[in-house]
Amino acid sequence: MRFAALPLLFAPLLAQAATLSVCTEASPEGFDVVQYNSLTTTNASADVLMNRLVEFDAQRGQLVAGLAERWDVAPNGLSYSFHLRKGVAFHTTDYFKPSRPLNAEDVVFSFQRMLDPANPWHKVAQSGFPHAQSMQLPSLIKSIDRVDDQQVRFTLNKPDATFLATLSMGFASIYSAEYAEQLMKAGTPEKLNAQPIGTGPFVFKRFQKDAAVRYAANPDYFAGKPGVDGLVFAITPDANVRLQKLRRGECQIALSPKPLDVQSAAGDKNIRTIQTPAFMTAFVGINSQHAPLDKPQVRQAINLAFDKASYLKAVFEGSASAADGPYPPNTWSYAKQLPPYPHDPQKAKALLAEAGLKDGFKTTIWTRPSGSLLNPNPSLGAQLLQADLAKVGIQAEIRVIEWGELIRRAKAGEHDLLFMGWAGDNGDPDNFLTPQFSCASVQSGLNFARYCDADLDKLISDGKTHADPAERTALYEKAQRIIREQALWLPLAHPTAFALTRAEVAGYQVSPFGRQDFSRVKLD
Repeated sequence: MRFAALPLLFAPLLAQAATLSVCTEASPEGFDVVQYNSLTTTNASADVLMNRLVEFDAQRGQLVAGLAERWDVAPNGLSYSFHLRKGVAFHTTDYFKPSRPLNAEDVVFSFQRMLDPANPWHKVAQSGFPHAQSMQLPSLIKSIDRVDDQQVRFTLNKPDATFLATLSMGFASIYSAEYAEQLMKAGTPEKLNAQPIGTGPFVFKRFQKDAAVRYAANPDYFAGKPGVDGLVFAITPDANVRLQKLRRGECQIALSPKPLDVQSAAGDKNIRTIQTPAFMTAFVGINSQHAPLDKPQVRQAINLAFDKASYLKAVFEGSASAADGPYPPNTWSYAKQLPPYPHDPQKAKALLAEAGLKDGFKTTIWTRPSGSLLNPNPSLGAQLLQADLAKVGIQAEIRVIEWGELIRRAKAGEHDLLFMGWAGDNGDPDNFLTPQFSCASVQSGLNFARYCDADLDKLISDGKTHADPAERTALYEKAQRIIREQALWLPLAHPTAFALTRAEVAGYQVSPFGRQDFSRVKLD
């Protein structure tokens, strides 16, 4: 089959001698996006500095051309050939000057470093490759071959209906093999994480941890120079301070506002509210490897003890709907027939007694210090959970941990109960199941429930081998049933994604997947 790629939607932009300042909520963990799984890091690296072979257009819900202008898929679904755009330039900086445009060598390098343990770049990633490992790419991809300078062929070991969509995720960004070679020869491979090079709309300038990330517009961007000359991520953990900076004009866009801030900004003629239903789920991950959380009755009791309605009202203030499982309700394959856990403290106590814990037990609740879209008020949310658990005899200590440290330690499985959230990258339901519930993802650290079950793993794996959505839906509904019965999460909410902008901002849209595109933004 041959797929003619839909063109990227590039609106003509008038160059403005202006810098766009965006108030964000946390520092990125680094800029070598393949090593990390947080949306904060994806936004600061993949979304502004890099491109993928294919991109996902959230507005149309379709894959569109990226660095590959078209692709061919073999009838048996085992071979994908990507035809690269010609003349795509890598960034020119004071630390790297490319001698050639992007070609097939860069694509092969970008994936082989993640897939091949013998590749000299494989061991450089101290955090490993969580997405590639969770998506099981090392076992899925048989080979990646350079056909010629402008064509790359991926050969799979088995058909995978999610493969193309996976390539639109941030971790599948394409790196410069030439730059990587320069760093390796200099004995400084770690600089790939501190001094990034990409093909994207903006060029990295400098990073001050917990303060700012600065970028300049890429004048050679293949889709056209961005509408602003500079971009600054002003790292501002406190949502109230983000709103204050927006009002003073110190930021033109404020991300992840609190629901009350959205209401407050409604009467300000200088501020606009942009919103969309988010393809995300906020949840508390329950570490099934830590006793007594390894018992299903205990995990079920936690779900029954929690007053979710009160939590949603207090923390999200009407800006989110209740989550009953991993999927937002508008996901195809969402299992509508599965009933949610009711708020039933008495039944929770009975289940704890059944598990031999009639006197309760002690545990910990981990949360972040600053608010985000998926956790607007971390302190209040943790206190509400702590109070509800105490009513059934579970004594939970709240531990507030800085975001980067929280992610690192949670991936290592150190947590008991963990306030977390997940955003689907591409609209495919597997984008929730494989990263969060597969056995491979326990090893990579993204499976925050730390649960590996052969039956569940097979349902998830089998679902990717079918192209027919009806067949995949049947398998995914069974998977959701296991997840619900085992109570691997305490599902919390499906939020509305908001951003606040100054009135002079044009061309900015909120993505339901949490991705950021500033390439079309201009300041009037």
